[in-house]
Amino acid sequence: MSQFTLNGVARAADQQGKGASRRLRKNNLIPAIIYGGNAEPVAICVKNNELVKALESEAFFSSVTTITVDGTTHNVVIKALQRHPAKGFPLHVDFQRA
Repeated sequence: MSQFTLNGVARAADQQGKGASRRLRKNNLIPAIIYGGNAEPVAICVKNNELVKALESEAFFSSVTTITVDGTTHNVVIKALQRHPAKGFPLHVDFQRA
């Protein structure tokens, strides 16, 4: 079974919203959120090239993925993926804690 690992960076409150998300995407970062479990939701961003490489594998959608955010490790599964309607590149990802 494949093991997927992504590196994430926590987003501050001023890096959330439509304009901030567009600026992140221009810098090759995809906005995402980790939610579920007994912990508070964490707004993060992941590198576009890491995410696209993981999305190439069908196993990514059903496997537990490890995301490291500022030294904290989260085991997650992908719950929702928003893609651009015409071009197909990822716009936002929702991860749920496993």
